[in-house]
Amino acid sequence: MLRAMAFDLLISGAGPAGLCLARALSGNGMTIGLVDQLPQAALADPPFDGREIALTQRSAQTLRELGLWQRIEAFDAAALSPLRDARVLNGGSPAAMVIGHGLTASSELGWLVSNHLIRRAAFDAVQAAATEHGDITLLTGQAITSVRCEDDAARVTLADGSRHEARLLVAADSRFSATRRAVGIGASQHDFGRTMLVCQMTLAQPHEHAAWEWFDHGQTLALLPMNNDPATGAHRASVVLTLPHQQIEPLLALDEATFGAEMTQRFHGRLGAMRLASTRHAYPLVGVYPHQMVARRFACIGDAAVGMHPVTAHGFNFGLLSVQALAGKLRAAHAAGADIASPALLGRYERQHRLATRPLYEATRVIAQLYTAESPPARLLREAALRVGERVQPFKRMVAASLTG
Repeated sequence: MLRAMAFDLLISGAGPAGLCLARALSGNGMTIGLVDQLPQAALADPPFDGREIALTQRSAQTLRELGLWQRIEAFDAAALSPLRDARVLNGGSPAAMVIGHGLTASSELGWLVSNHLIRRAAFDAVQAAATEHGDITLLTGQAITSVRCEDDAARVTLADGSRHEARLLVAADSRFSATRRAVGIGASQHDFGRTMLVCQMTLAQPHEHAAWEWFDHGQTLALLPMNNDPATGAHRASVVLTLPHQQIEPLLALDEATFGAEMTQRFHGRLGAMRLASTRHAYPLVGVYPHQMVARRFACIGDAAVGMHPVTAHGFNFGLLSVQALAGKLRAAHAAGADIASPALLGRYERQHRLATRPLYEATRVIAQLYTAESPPARLLREAALRVGERVQPFKRMVAASLTG
């Protein structure tokens, strides 16, 4: 007979947000269940997925506090790359808006690190916390098949037929969260009609640790600076190309030499010859914002709470922000002997996270639409916006503050 388990907190999804929440709450007297349909071996050693994550200074500090930063450095000493400056370009214009680290009090705007290393470090940190405190139970290799959130508890059934309950159920299972949908919460989705191709490449010219966001005609290019290859000294970057999906598919099939030549041409040779240094991956661009972030004995975090377009690089940072906000409220409530899933507590969390995320979510949607429009008025408008933005220091300081968090 399958054993039913009762937890204080049950987290659906062992991605970075779910793992970070479990780690943040471990050792505080709560029992935590962590459910994921992937087997434990896949969670412990996730494969490279092409994505480089831009971390604000605030997010970097959170990763240090959770013990992830140190683990990433131990995995790969060159993994954490400083992001010193950011350049926004439009079409073939020589004009650019430059957001420099000199606008802040830090020597860098933020940091860049591969998504799979964050996932690996987060799982490692959760395993260590589970061993130390004995308060985390992994329920891996099982999808949640049904959810009931009632007055006294949230109850779930897994694919193997086992049933579990918790005082609070948290969805951390992607922007298209099946758990959120099972609770009855819908979401507004904006399909940008584009797909992004991501990979790592070597460059003939140095990038000076500056990120590029280039709204070229007919395509959007991004370059995220990485540390030089420790073995060869080659300049490296994560490259993101955004196009309609039917134009992405042929690029995935090109041989390495032809693909390198193609990307060199798309960057107009500004960084010299570019060569493929990793596998290639494609992701559709869809923004998602749920109608609610909480319900009876239920809350969303991570991408399940806000699914961002990557142009402003805030997706994972908002995920960590949701972890911090919810974890702080749960710790305080538990320490006071209060209900960790009270409507008042969950309402405060939702209001706080909406206030922190909704303005930039909507602004990002407008920016992405404007800077991918190809009409002559749109091209003139964004060119004018960049020229004005470059000259207005208060605006640039505001952007720099947003990038640093």
